[in-house]
Amino acid sequence: MQKRIPGLMIAATALVAAHAAIAAAPGAAAPAFAITDTAGKAVRLADYRGKYVVLEWTNPECPFVRKHYDSGNMQGLQKEWGAKEVVWLAVNSTNESHSEFKSPAEMGGWMRAQGAMPAATLLDATSATGRAYGARTTPHMFVVDPAGKVIYAGAIDDKRSANPADAKTANNYVRAALTEALAGKPVSVASTTPYGCSVKY
Repeated sequence: MQKRIPGLMIAATALVAAHAAIAAAPGAAAPAFAITDTAGKAVRLADYRGKYVVLEWTNPECPFVRKHYDSGNMQGLQKEWGAKEVVWLAVNSTNESHSEFKSPAEMGGWMRAQGAMPAATLLDATSATGRAYGARTTPHMFVVDPAGKVIYAGAIDDKRSANPADAKTANNYVRAALTEALAGKPVSVASTTPYGCSVKY
């Protein structure tokens, strides 16, 4: 009987992980959250009901994240869609027990040094929100519509590399999803496989 317990625990863990991934799948309601930003303010997804929201999972230690910041790609997207009243939230779900965890001052300082322009940078220090969304990589992108439903989940683009030069020629799935959605069209590519570094849970 005791030999079966580890297997049951693994199965239960897999079930929880699968449920989390399904919860943030396109067409599903985006999991609610309240996370403190780098300025110490609580930010809730519910605060932005009625607006499009982009969730960008990030980690400054990841070369795939640096690809998009070193190239200016991520900052450009943040500025472009922020000007169209899309709320862009950068989320760092690195657990506070991990060596790559950044304090609010460190994370805020890094984002300022990049010239980043999200509406807020959120520190998910317990990793609870990352797990609720099934965030697997940095970056991992989600687009939430004004009704609170996920309309895109997956990779930022189709160039699965850490080379900053590739960002300029890539097909950007986030831009495509937002362009279609804001034009009142269904999102033609609603789900892709994310790429990047593992989220440090």
